[in-house]
Amino acid sequence: MTNTKKYAVGSLFAGIGGVCLGFKQAKYHNEGFNLTWANEIDEHAAETYRINFDHKLIVGDIEKIIDPTILDREREEFVQALEKEDDEKKKLDLRKLIEKCEKEKPEYEKKKVEILKHRIDVLTGGIPCQAFSIAGSRRGFEDHRGNLFWSVINLVNLLERIHGKPRVLFLENVSNLKSHDGGETYRVIKSELENAGYIIKETILNTMNFSDLPQNRERIYIVGFLNQEDADAFTMFENINNYFKAKTPIQRMEDIKKVLDLDLTKENAAEYYYTKDKYPGYFITEEEYLNMPEEKRKAVRINLEEEITEECQFYQVRRGMYVRKNMSNVCPTLTANMGTGGHNVPLIKVADGIRKLTPTETFKIQGFPIGNGYTLPEKFGARKYPKGSLYKQAGNAVSVPVIKLIAEEILKALK
Repeated sequence: MTNTKKYAVGSLFAGIGGVCLGFKQAKYHNEGFNLTWANEIDEHAAETYRINFDHKLIVGDIEKIIDPTILDREREEFVQALEKEDDEKKKLDLRKLIEKCEKEKPEYEKKKVEILKHRIDVLTGGIPCQAFSIAGSRRGFEDHRGNLFWSVINLVNLLERIHGKPRVLFLENVSNLKSHDGGETYRVIKSELENAGYIIKETILNTMNFSDLPQNRERIYIVGFLNQEDADAFTMFENINNYFKAKTPIQRMEDIKKVLDLDLTKENAAEYYYTKDKYPGYFITEEEYLNMPEEKRKAVRINLEEEITEECQFYQVRRGMYVRKNMSNVCPTLTANMGTGGHNVPLIKVADGIRKLTPTETFKIQGFPIGNGYTLPEKFGARKYPKGSLYKQAGNAVSVPVIKLIAEEILKALK
């Protein structure tokens, strides 16, 4: 019997576990990865994570886990504000915040012990990307979410004192990170990682070109090695064209069919369908448009039945003003604000009408094996699990096969 060597992995900003799943799936000869712990702050994402993984999930703010004294400082600020406040309602709110800090401090001290007690070989992190994303505000380090990068550095330094630094770092973010602020943001990130002792390699990959997933999704992948020998052995990014997957339109269509549930109909999935009854503004005939008072007409008439004409293609209603087909013959980049009303969920034409993608389909477009080892939650506490949260999670997630591909190349480099 062959013993499999497992490298221990800790995962920050784990979300629904896309990075974790990619590392879990990665194998090379008799080597693989063992997921030791993961951290996530969002309770809805944590619930999705819990039902799909059996290792330790540490739920909470990573900054407070690394430094629980933040809660002391927050408490002091609330105490000082309370002393100056005259409004009774605001006083009550401040007292509640003070109590919350006092309650959370020992809880976060326990979480710090938990995250530091394990030696890990690999530290991964899908750093929150909204601060650098085209779909977000692009404020970078001015946005608190951009500052969460420093948690990676701080955790590495804490682990060094106890177990030594992780041998490998793996980080993922939007491709915009590389060019944000004229390249200065990434220069700072790379410099800090190098100051922490890592040899850094990075590349931007598009999911549609490096997997069988039909999604146009560019992301930057950053790999850091503590040892020069490991870094020299990891040559993937220098030879990235060797991993490119060229696809014909017919092959793309077959990939799309694999992620769509073509058994859905208006009878069994009516909530996903766009009809004139539900969305009258999206099914305006030319006659209806011309009969409208001019002040009520939009600049462009929208009629989904006229504009969404091809099956196995993806469309979006942009800003409620016009319909756009994705010209790459794949799904456009899934975004987190699909679930919060900021962007429409992509639309498809099926045999009996036009509908949006289901949460299950968006997860499949990210490479999560729904029905084959990965499950979507049905409940959140006593309530039905909100579909908006699932759309948000899919948009925030990573493309699992791309992670697996890179993780296997990391395995090959480790001696």
